[in-house]
Amino acid sequence: MARAAENLSLSVLLLLSLLVFPVFGRFVVEKNSISVLSPESIAGKQDSAIGNFGAPDYGGSMILDVKLPEKGADGCKPFETSFKRMNPKANPTVALLDRGGCYFALKVWNAQNAGAACVLVADDRVEPLITMDSPQEDEKAAEYLQNITIPSALIEKTFGDQIKGELAKKQTVTVKLDWSESLPHPDEKVEYEFWTSSNDECGAKCDAQVDFVKNFKGAAQLLEKGGYTSFTPHYITWYCPDAFVKSKQCQSQCINHGRYCAPDPEQDFSKGYDGKDVVTENLRQLCVFKVANASNKPWVWWDYVTDFHIRCPMSEKKYNQECAEKVIGSLGIPANKVRECMGNPDADTSNPLLKSEQDAQVGQGARGDVTILPTLIINDRQYRGKLDKGAVLKAICAGFKESTEPPVCLSDDMETNECLTNNGGCWKSTEANITACKDTFRGRICECPTVQGVQFQGDGYTYCEAVGPGRCKLDNGGCWSETRNGQTFSACKSSHLKGCDCPPGFHGDGKKHCEDVDECKEKTACQCADCSCKNKWGGYDCTCKGGLLYMKEQDTCIGKGSGRLGWFAIFVIVAAMVGICVAGYAVYKYRIRSYMDSEIRAIMAQYMPLDSQSDVHQPLREGL
Repeated sequence: MARAAENLSLSVLLLLSLLVFPVFGRFVVEKNSISVLSPESIAGKQDSAIGNFGAPDYGGSMILDVKLPEKGADGCKPFETSFKRMNPKANPTVALLDRGGCYFALKVWNAQNAGAACVLVADDRVEPLITMDSPQEDEKAAEYLQNITIPSALIEKTFGDQIKGELAKKQTVTVKLDWSESLPHPDEKVEYEFWTSSNDECGAKCDAQVDFVKNFKGAAQLLEKGGYTSFTPHYITWYCPDAFVKSKQCQSQCINHGRYCAPDPEQDFSKGYDGKDVVTENLRQLCVFKVANASNKPWVWWDYVTDFHIRCPMSEKKYNQECAEKVIGSLGIPANKVRECMGNPDADTSNPLLKSEQDAQVGQGARGDVTILPTLIINDRQYRGKLDKGAVLKAICAGFKESTEPPVCLSDDMETNECLTNNGGCWKSTEANITACKDTFRGRICECPTVQGVQFQGDGYTYCEAVGPGRCKLDNGGCWSETRNGQTFSACKSSHLKGCDCPPGFHGDGKKHCEDVDECKEKTACQCADCSCKNKWGGYDCTCKGGLLYMKEQDTCIGKGSGRLGWFAIFVIVAAMVGICVAGYAVYKYRIRSYMDSEIRAIMAQYMPLDSQSDVHQPLREGL
């Protein structure tokens, strides 16, 4: 009995010693910025601690309206009311919950099921921000943990109280969560580390690691082959205290005489695989990467780890050197070089590769110690959120310098296209499919476009207007235009390089609207004494009493003022004109006839004398 108690005590001490480093390591809380947009009384920036689960929107931002639950402020039970937005054009909702009562992840899960787009948890005490983590070994939590798809963050108590105070006054509190600078991007290449373990029997977290490596392999290899990233795998190891180096427990969980240890996969020293089996395979995977990297093919590590998990799982008792080297051989990696790299696990000496891993676990600068598995570090900043292909790829892509993202970052897997929802809050033409919303990896930007050679200018958010020649042919230059009964009026003038002016007969801003002017009511036309005015769209009709003639240019009716004399004058004028025409015609006919007569006479004179000629003899008289 005493012996059993001694063994149990030793086991407990060993486990505690192995956990000393992760528990008391220097942990750095990764933060993002929250900007309160309204009300003005609490406007400004605040810090929040990014949750270690869900899907933070690295490289992007969200604008949301804060909402408190009607019941269950801690969010530990499913909500009876919904957080969904009632108006499709309104901002999504962020649920504000209280800390305490249950796991952080459960609060977020319940809020997600109630329609929240994000969760803020207000601390219940005044203290520095901490990172909300997921339950370690909770089977029930494992059922929902991997299905959390919304981001979450912890905020300080004083900030939470300010928001609650404004909501109590029936104020709308609008906030912007900004992850765009959560990851630095100092140059055109992203460096990232993946701290993992070859252990595949540690429950939900091990399952998540295996799935992540399998799903992310393709994207990771594209990034590596294209030279866009520099990837390094790492493995956490602990050491056994000197006092326990020769104990059975340390010998079963460590290699190199207690220098490098891993927890027992089943947490039972009496059965299954031991921690030293895990450390040995971790070392082998490090050497696979080293050998592959030496041949300029670092991406082969992803193939090996994926194939090893499939072909050599612990559950099938294939987690061993023989199976591992079959995988190595199938990938064309020299197994002898891998063995040479690994060295002798039984030697009482340091292993250079594992020693460097222990050194790398200690945080440098702003980066904290690596204390939990799995851990992803991007550009020396720890990634928060679940290991999901899309979420991790988005975070890595956020680490690239602006406009240097590789094509994989803009692939269908990554494209979220904020412009598809409410046009991203940017300007959009009501007449044509022209928008100022431009989708980029780091989120949409509102920038007036150039379409078919026509440049639009403006702030991109509230307005854009076409400028330059040809602008009226494209969306009517952004000006007002309307057609009624087959008649079209437009405020765009092709002779103008910019601007919109309502056409004659209308008044308005020329962009959004032009309203018909009632010339009759405003007495700007058809004002003569005998005129009768009738307004119509874009103009007016004016008629004269008594059937008189309306002269639009002079705005007058001809006749009524001088009575019959007016008509008589018109008759005289017309008659005179007719007389002149008749007289002219008569003169014309007379002259033509005279001319013809003279011509005929001249011709006939050539053939016979005429009486009228002076040299013609008189005829003789008969009977003389």
